[in-house]
Amino acid sequence: MGIAEMEGRGRMSYEEDHHLGHGDIEEELQDLGWFHDNLTRHAAEALLLSNGSDGSYLLRKSNGKTNLFSLSVRAKDSVKHFHVEYTGSSFKFGFNEFSSLKDLINHFANQPLIGSETGTLIVLKHPYPKKVEEPSIYESVRVHTAMQTGKTEIDLVPNAPSLGTKEGYLTKQGKIVKNWKTRWFTLHRNELRYYKDQTSTEPIRALDLTECTAVQFDYSQDKVNCFCLVFPVRTYYLYAKTGVEADEWIKILQWKLSQIRKQARQRDGTLNP
Repeated sequence: MGIAEMEGRGRMSYEEDHHLGHGDIEEELQDLGWFHDNLTRHAAEALLLSNGSDGSYLLRKSNGKTNLFSLSVRAKDSVKHFHVEYTGSSFKFGFNEFSSLKDLINHFANQPLIGSETGTLIVLKHPYPKKVEEPSIYESVRVHTAMQTGKTEIDLVPNAPSLGTKEGYLTKQGKIVKNWKTRWFTLHRNELRYYKDQTSTEPIRALDLTECTAVQFDYSQDKVNCFCLVFPVRTYYLYAKTGVEADEWIKILQWKLSQIRKQARQRDGTLNP
């Protein structure tokens, strides 16, 4: 039976309820290899999409609330988030309740199935190790890759993937003939490329996101799950199979634009002290 995708609610804090053992639980969580503490939702998505695999998962705090946690799980080319709530005496996860952190960990060790709101069943296969620093999380995954492969950071520098990556099928409107064709899209660094299909090696076009001015949902094309990328010379209209996929694309593309603008401001500040 599926569990709803999470929205945070917190009722207590470690500082306010010492008698419930919050401090002890926090200490235990810090020792858990796949607890990422203050990792943000978007950071978790970028991390799992770029350097995880189907079934990779991690636990993190939810919206900074001390008794509410999020289990972030990679499901193929998307990331789902689920509630884990500490009540003061037990952990609630979906319809299950665990009397201790150890019981919760043992539950995950058995690679359980969980259901998303889209009806997809996800197997929890690979706990994702922490050892991640923000904001460098988006810029380098050398440490994580080294942990997984046993290679050194120096060995991995040339091949370290960029974290803000995504790929998948989207349907795009043509420039001249306004028909719609499904294409394979890949997002890497500051380029959004699209190909005829997933097997193609040469892109039809590469869009330079440093020239993109906006990414947003679009309601002008009479298509569901539609969004657009606005460039000075053209607006690209795309739609995804589901609203969840469209939202994921929009979020990571908007994050890309924010990073590009941040870097531009930093460069301007260096040039004009």
